Amino acid sequence: MKLLLAAAALTALAAPAAAQTQAAPPAAGSERINQLIVYGDDPCPQSSEEQINVCARKPESERYRIPEALRGDPNDPANQAWASKATELQYVGRSGIGSCSTVGPGGMIGCFNDIVRQARAERAGRDEVNWNRLIEEARQERLGRIDAEAAAVEAEQNPPK
Repeated sequence: MKLLLAAAALTALAAPAAAQTQAAPPAAGSERINQLIVYGDDPCPQSSEEQINVCARKPESERYRIPEALRGDPNDPANQAWASKATELQYVGRSGIGSCSTVGPGGMIGCFNDIVRQARAERAGRDEVNWNRLIEEARQERLGRIDAEAAAVEAEQNPPK
């Protein structure tokens, strides 16, 4: 009796797995994206159904070098222009309207300007690779390949008369 119950339980668990023999391709945006930097003539790994590989190519001479953004000393006073030092100093000790301080009326109004200023400084110091564009190109290439495979399968299923 116990053996019969165990066999019935295993059959019940295996039935949903048998019904899922063909998986649908993942929806756009649900796949995993792997961002790589390849050097010289190294090949970019092939993308799979659940992962898109996006490669940025750099010359072979850059393989063992420190990334450009990290090569110099960003805090070295020689690397800062006098105009940027003066711009930074104009915000020291500000209070009141447009200052992003808790002092005075309208102090919170300048907080958005501070966020924008920080974002622009970060953008100026980031890597030159446009990962969003490379990801979109890889996604479009993958979708084109899936469409071509689907058209080939449909042509096999419905041959012209």
